[in-house]
Amino acid sequence: MELETGFSSELSWKIFLDRYTVKDPQRAFQVGDLVIALVEPHPKWPKKDVGVVKAILDNNLLRIELITGPQKGEIIERRQNECDRPTETTIHDVARRIAKGVASVEKPKVRKDVEESFAREIGALRFVPGGRIWAGAGTGQKLTYFNCYVIPSPKDSRQGIVETLGQMIEIMSRGGGVGINISSLRPSRAIVRGVNGRSSGAVSWMDLFSRATGLVEQGGSRRGALMLQIEDWHPDVWRFIDIKKTPGMVENANISVRISDAFMNAVKNDGDWDLVFPDTSDPEYDALWDGNLETWRAQGKPVIHYETVKARKLWGAIIEGAWQAAEPGIVFDERHEKDSNSWYFNPLISTNPCAEQPLPAWGVCTLGHINLAAFYNKDTNDVDWDALRVTVRMGTRFLDDIVDATPYFFDQNYDNQQKERRIGLGTMGLGELLIRLGLRYGSPDSIKFIDKLYEFIATEAYLYDVELAKEKGAFPAFDADKYLQSGFMQRMPERVREAIRQHGTRNVTILTQAPTGTVGSMVGTSTGIEPFYALTYYRQSRLGFDEQYVEVAQDWLEDHPGDTLPDYFVGAMDLTPEEHVYVQAAIQRWTDSSISKTANAPSTYTVEDTARLYELAYDLGCKGVTIYRDQSRQEQVLHLADTTDTEESAKTPATAHYLDANLDVEVFPVPAQVNGRTYRKETPAGTARVVINEVDNNPFEVFMLLGRAGSEVQSFMEALGRVISLYLRSNGNVSPRRRLELVSEQLKGIGGANQMGFGPGRVLSVVDAIGKLLESHLNQGKGEAAVAVAEPQAIDAAAGRVPERRSAQPSYDLCPQCDGPTLIYEEGCQHCTSCGYSKC
Repeated sequence: MELETGFSSELSWKIFLDRYTVKDPQRAFQVGDLVIALVEPHPKWPKKDVGVVKAILDNNLLRIELITGPQKGEIIERRQNECDRPTETTIHDVARRIAKGVASVEKPKVRKDVEESFAREIGALRFVPGGRIWAGAGTGQKLTYFNCYVIPSPKDSRQGIVETLGQMIEIMSRGGGVGINISSLRPSRAIVRGVNGRSSGAVSWMDLFSRATGLVEQGGSRRGALMLQIEDWHPDVWRFIDIKKTPGMVENANISVRISDAFMNAVKNDGDWDLVFPDTSDPEYDALWDGNLETWRAQGKPVIHYETVKARKLWGAIIEGAWQAAEPGIVFDERHEKDSNSWYFNPLISTNPCAEQPLPAWGVCTLGHINLAAFYNKDTNDVDWDALRVTVRMGTRFLDDIVDATPYFFDQNYDNQQKERRIGLGTMGLGELLIRLGLRYGSPDSIKFIDKLYEFIATEAYLYDVELAKEKGAFPAFDADKYLQSGFMQRMPERVREAIRQHGTRNVTILTQAPTGTVGSMVGTSTGIEPFYALTYYRQSRLGFDEQYVEVAQDWLEDHPGDTLPDYFVGAMDLTPEEHVYVQAAIQRWTDSSISKTANAPSTYTVEDTARLYELAYDLGCKGVTIYRDQSRQEQVLHLADTTDTEESAKTPATAHYLDANLDVEVFPVPAQVNGRTYRKETPAGTARVVINEVDNNPFEVFMLLGRAGSEVQSFMEALGRVISLYLRSNGNVSPRRRLELVSEQLKGIGGANQMGFGPGRVLSVVDAIGKLLESHLNQGKGEAAVAVAEPQAIDAAAGRVPERRSAQPSYDLCPQCDGPTLIYEEGCQHCTSCGYSKC
C-alpha cells in the first residue's frame, strides 16, 4: 500500500506516526484505517509497526496488514488496546495543527498569515520543531513544549534535597530534561549541626537523583534525562569524578565538572588549586548559601580550606575519566557566563542534560531546528540564502511564540521565562549539506564555509529579533548598555549591535545547537551539527539487517555508476577528534548558548591525546567538550575484570581445586597470577575484545567484551565467556587446549541476522567471529599472525594540516528496542539508525 506521507522513508514516517501524531483516545477503528500496532510486546521496549485495518473481529480483535517493518505484507491479529489510531497521517496534517496552536498567541490582525508561514516551513521540513512541540502543540494537553530545564541547586538539608527531588520528578514526568548543580551540598565528613553527625557528602545524593530518573523512565512515555554538575572548587570533586567507576551508580544521569578560567590557568602554569567550602557553622549559612561561592565570598562570609592540590593532578583525573568512559564531561562555566547575554541579571548555574543550554535557576528553553540540507541549490551548487533567511526569521518568531503558548506548571518557570524569553534556534543536516557542496567536514575549506553560514544565521536571527522587539516589546530585563557588553554581542556585526542599541531584542538568547537524534531520523538527514555517523546504516527486513547507503551517498552513486565515493564523503570515525573540535569551535563563535556535540576518537587515542584535545577546545573558545573514544566503555570493564584477584585467591595454590556443590563438578580456582593475550576482532555488532588467560601454557579462562557496559550484547558476551571459562577450568580427561578447540568448532559457522566480509574472511555472526578468533589463538604456535591494529594519523593543529582519511570501522551497539546492531553514540547521546530509538 503506497501512501503520500511527506516523508522520504518508511522509518521516517513510522517515527512520525508513533511519536508525534495525535491518537484517537476512543480507538474507534474502521476498516481501512491506519493503525500503529504492537508487533512484539516488551515492558520497556515494545516493537511497533504501521498497518491497515482489514477486518474488525469479535473480542475486540483487529485483523491488520502490516505496511512497514520486517513483517511488511503479513497479516496479524491484535487487540484494539494494543493498537493506536492516528488521527493525523501526513506531515501537513501535523504542521497545520502545530502552526494553529502556536500562532494562537499572535494578535488577530497577523495571526492567519503567521499561522500559514509556520505551517508552510514545518510542512516542507525546512524548520523542524523540537520533539516536545510536535507532541503537544495544538493538542490541548498540558504537556510542556520546553525540552530544557535547570532547577535551583538543592538547599543543603534533607528537606532541601527532597524538595529538589520532587521538582525534578514533576518536570521529567511532563517530558522535560533537568540539570542540577549539586555544589550547594556540603562535602563528605562535614559537620551537620543539630544531629551531632557528619555529612555523607554532595556526591552521595547523586544516585538518589539518578535512580528517581530511572523510575520516571519506567513509568512514563519518555525517558527521564538528567545532568548533574559540580564546581571545580568543591572538596567532593574527586568522588564526583570517580562515581561512575562503581558499577550500578548514577546510571541514569550525565555528569560534568564545571571548569573556571582560573583553574585552566593553574593547569597551564602547573599551579596549585584549593578545594574549599563555606563555613557551615556561619549563623546565616542556611539562609544565604545557594551554591554561588563568589557571592558568598563577596558578602564577607567565611570559607573553610579543605585541600590544596596540583591543578594538573585534578585535571588528569578528569581527563582519564573521560578517556575511560566518556564521563565526566567538561563545562567551561566561566566562559558561559562571560559570553552570556543575561550576565548582568541572571547567573547560569548548570546546563540541561545534553549541555547545549547553560541556564539560570528555574531557567527553561525551547528548541527548533533549521534543516540545512533543505537549502542546497543543485543548480548553483550553493546555499539558497534567500530561502534560508525566510526560515531563520520564521523559526525565531515561532520559538518566541512558544514562550507564551506553552503550559507552565511551576510559577517560577513562568516568571523567569517572561523576564528573559530564552529560546534555542539550532540546525540539523550540516553533515549532509557539506557533502552536497563537496566540502570535507572539518577541512579548512569547510571551516571557512561554516563560519560564513553560521554568521549569516546569527545575523538574520538577531536582526529579526529586533523587529519582534519593535512589534511586541523587548524582554523585560533588557538593558542596552549591559546587554551589549556580553562576550557574544561583542563578536556580532556592528549593524546588529546598533539595531539592538536602538530598539532592543525580544529574546535574551536565540541560538543553540541541540541533539536531534529522533527528529533527525524522522527527517532523514544528518543529526545536529554532526557528520553522518557512517555512510552506511542497517535496515531491518525479513532477511535480517541489510546494509544501506545514506541518501546523499546513494544519490551520488546512482549518478556516477561504477565510481567510488569522493574523499569529502566522510563519517564521524573518518575524522580526527581535532577536526570535530575545529567545527564545534567555528559554530560556537556564532552561537549565543552552547553546543551538544561528540568528538569521536579511535580506540588507540591516549590519555595524553585526550588532554591535548580538551585544552585545544578551551583555547579555540568552546564552552564544553565531550569525547567518545571507540570501545572505551568496554575497556573500562576489561580493566575491572583484570583486577579481580583477591587476597583469598592469592593464598590458594595454583594446583588446588574445590567441589562446587551446586554444579557437582570440580572447578579449579583462579590462581594469584595468570598470563594472557588480548585480541581485537571485528564482528557485525562492532569490535570485540577477547582476553584468553593461560596457566602452564593451557587456556584457563576467557573474558569477552562487545558493546557498552550494561548493554544486552555485553551481557551475552560476558555469559558466553563465563560458560567457556567454566568448561576450561572444570575437571575431566580432555585437555584444556582440546576443550577450547571444541568450543571453537561449535561456534564457527553459526549464522546471524547480519554478516560482514568476503571469502575466507567472511564473518557470519558475532559467535562465528569468536569461534574463528579462538581457533586463531590455538594456531598461534603454528605461525599465524596476531590481530594487528593500525595507528591513526594525528593532526598538526599548528600547521592546519588535515590528516589522511582514517576510514575507521564505526562500532555499533545493540538497540534495546529493535535488537539490531545499529545503536550509535553521537551528540552526547545514543540513537538507533534502524528503528529511530533515542535515549535522550
